[in-house]
Amino acid sequence: MVPSVLIVDDEKHTREGLQQALQENYDVSIASNAEEAFNLMDSQEFDVIVTDLRMPGKSGLKIIDKALALPNKPAVVMMTAYGSIDNAVEAMKRGAVDFLTKPVNIERLEVLIQRALKTKTLEVEVKQLHERLDEKFSFAGLVGNSEKLREVVERVKLVAPSKATILIEGESGTGKELIAQAIHQSSPRARGPFIAVHCAALSENLLESEIFGHERGAFTGANERRIGRFEAADGGTLFLDEISEISQSTQVKLLRFLETKSIERVGGNKPIELDVRLVAATNRHLEQLVKEGKFREDLFFRLNVIRITLPPLRARAEDIPLLLSHYIRIFADENKVTPLTIEPGALRTLQAYPWPGNIRELRNFAENAVVLRRNGKLTEFDLEPKFRSEPAVARTVASGAPAGAPAPMSLSVEENEKHLLHEALIKSRGNRTKAAKFMGISRRTLHRKLAQWPELDVVDR
Repeated sequence: MVPSVLIVDDEKHTREGLQQALQENYDVSIASNAEEAFNLMDSQEFDVIVTDLRMPGKSGLKIIDKALALPNKPAVVMMTAYGSIDNAVEAMKRGAVDFLTKPVNIERLEVLIQRALKTKTLEVEVKQLHERLDEKFSFAGLVGNSEKLREVVERVKLVAPSKATILIEGESGTGKELIAQAIHQSSPRARGPFIAVHCAALSENLLESEIFGHERGAFTGANERRIGRFEAADGGTLFLDEISEISQSTQVKLLRFLETKSIERVGGNKPIELDVRLVAATNRHLEQLVKEGKFREDLFFRLNVIRITLPPLRARAEDIPLLLSHYIRIFADENKVTPLTIEPGALRTLQAYPWPGNIRELRNFAENAVVLRRNGKLTEFDLEPKFRSEPAVARTVASGAPAGAPAPMSLSVEENEKHLLHEALIKSRGNRTKAAKFMGISRRTLHRKLAQWPELDVVDR
């Protein structure tokens, strides 16, 4: 789009001359005084306003005030025949992006307009970036309405403004890094760096150098000094994921930081004081590792100032429809397709599935469904067999038993019969006559069973 410029000047030949000079490259409007300018600013948006300072009635300073009060703030360039330092300073204080004197040099004015446009574009981009960060990592970005998730959100809200060290625990795929980012984004450090380190992805030597940095010559290949993630996070937050995987020597150095708020680079002996908030995460029970002698007890106590436990997805099944809708919409937008529809039968099946990979697995499922079923619908007949879990598994999930808990040794006759009946209906796509044949029973018997267990029935829509 062609940038829009408003020229405000009480001298007719000046405003019309500037309009003629600029109209080849800009959409130019003109006003002879502040009131005309106000009316134009209320009726349309401008990218840049070039205004005289001294005019009958309201001055150019009032135009600056008006411009800065608009939702889409235009950049303002001030011009005057009374060029003085005081005028320039006052205009800049009020919000003008630049200042020039009359008679106006057209080339100079075009340079200032281009500079103003770049400044405005940068301000918009920065604002949009912060809005996207706030939306993505704020509490609004945590999808779900279950009581368990609300408890986590309330705890995050309480701890985010503090300086306390935080330990986040939960199974893989439950969103520990997202919670860490939400804590950072809701804290006074939000405009500082958020640095994440996945401890299990690096070897012992590389991890220590990655976190603490190293001095030149500290080890073979260390040809120059390098700052680590701690120093990069100064003034912000350092997130250490899978903290249980760090070595004993790294544990000692981490404990030292928590006690002294300083680190030493590998190969160095000079303490470096830092202002870093530490958030750690683990998918293992650190208390058990302490008992086994694999994790230092003193470090555990230093890390465990405030603990946030994330529930697995199977423990908040009521959030599954919201999460599916959320990710389907995201991937539909990315692939420029219409979001697919999940039929009620499929949704019930997906809610009963234990999701061992938690949100990460659900997110991958949603992307797969969007890509493979463009502009379509998803029924329970389209789901892979793994989503139709055995009744014993479903019962474990419904009871909230932890993953890996021992399953019952055997199923009751009724449970087996219900499972076989539901699978027969799935295989026959809801055709009761075919389902009865699969089961080896009469259609009348099948109808009686469905009257007893109506939740097993399926309908091919």
